[in-house]
Formats: sequence, structure tokens, C-alpha cells
Amino acid sequence: MRFLLYLSIPLLLFVGITTTHAVKDDGLLLYFSFDKADGKTIEDETGGGNDATIIADAEISKDEVVYGNGALLCDTNNSSVTVESFNELESYKDNTFLFWLYFTKANSGGWDQIIAKKAPGSDRSPGIWTCNRVPLHIHYRFEPGNQGPECAGPNGEGSVFEIGKWYHIAGSKKGGLLTFFVDGKQTQQNNVPADHVQGVEKMYIGKTGYNSAKFYLDELYVYNRALDADEVSSVMDGDLLPVEVQNKLTTTWGLLKTQRD
Repeated sequence: MRFLLYLSIPLLLFVGITTTHAVKDDGLLLYFSFDKADGKTIEDETGGGNDATIIADAEISKDEVVYGNGALLCDTNNSSVTVESFNELESYKDNTFLFWLYFTKANSGGWDQIIAKKAPGSDRSPGIWTCNRVPLHIHYRFEPGNQGPECAGPNGEGSVFEIGKWYHIAGSKKGGLLTFFVDGKQTQQNNVPADHVQGVEKMYIGKTGYNSAKFYLDELYVYNRALDADEVSSVMDGDLLPVEVQNKLTTTWGLLKTQRD
């Protein structure tokens, strides 16, 4: 969970408040704050019970670049976290994935995995990689046809993500169109298959058949519908945070947007 350590004194008024409830929102299938792990288990905070499992070389990190209680760190080729298949994850067509991302190293020169929802015969429902170019771009694809952003960056196709900087990433698929957002702003739209390949298979963070990219990942939301621009901004701003305590206030997200650059 990301927050600014240097927020103003009024924030301290919330110390000790521990009201907790599951995140609920229309179409929300998965939510991981990555604040903590119970052994190898990371709780699905929708209350749906579809927890993630750390398979190898990944951890909840509280490094100094992490805002708040923790973020998922994948820092080796073998870093891998999985979510077991469940009905809603197997059947969506429209969908939205949203997360904070901080690259720690450049691309290896191969296709380095960030997230993949697999399906029989496919790892693109969606599949999210860094492009096989040393500068950092995001390759966000669906099958059939391997369609979607080819090498997207923070300012559209071909622009480059920086190492050592937090970005908010969102891909919203509605019918045959994927809208790609960075830091709450639409940067491009790409044709994708309206009826992409889907079915029983796990969701992965980090390594699949491809090596893991090297990154911190925080605040992962997965929806079975397409979020519009206002909703993407709302999620980015923390409006759906599950706990109202000093490090989980919506005001921290607004400050983060204006002060992190």
C-alpha cells in the first residue's frame, strides 16, 4: 500500500482507527494490496477467497521506495506468484487490470513477464510483458491474433518507462478495443479481439514460460468489465481502499500524484 511518509499533521488524527471491510465494487474480481503475506499466501481483499500464492523468489517488500505497508517485489528471473482459476476469471470478455508499477531493472532483451491470465493454448487473456527491447515499454496483448499495445510507454506507443519511478497502469478492454492508461491519462487505444481466448488456467504475476520482469507491483485490481476514464482515476486515487487508517486515506493518493514526479 502506497502513501507519503511526509503528509501533514491532520493525518495523525487517524492513528489507531482500524475499521476493516472487504473491498466491494461492481465487477471487481480480485484486489491485492500487497501489504502483507501469511507465509506464502497473499489475501484477496475482495473477500472472495481467491488468494495469491508466492511460488518462488517474490516477497512483500517494505523497502524505502515502497509507500506504506508493502508492495510485491519480483527481482529475479524466477519470481512468480499465482492465483488459482475460478469461474469469473475464466469467463470474462470485457475486463480491466489496474496496478502501480516500479521497474527496478531494464528489460533483459527478451519478453519479460509482468502479469498473465492464461487460458488453454494461450497466455494472453491478457498477457502483459515488457517488450523485447532494452528500453522499457509494456507489451499488452490478447489472443487470437496477438493484438493490443505493442510497445507502449507513458506517452503512447514507443515512449519509454523510467527505472526507479512509480507509474499507475490500467488496461480497459471493451469489446474489440483496449484503452491504455498511464497515471490516470489515456495514452492510446488498440484493436483487440472482442472474443479473446479464455478458460480454465491460472493468473500469474512474474514468471510464466517467460522470465519475470524486475519490478515492484502494488494495488492490483482486476475487473470483469471495462472501467471508463473517471473510474480508472477513482481507483488510482484510492477511492476504493478497504481500510480507513492514516496510511490508507484517499488524500494520500492525490498528493502522491502531484508530488512523486
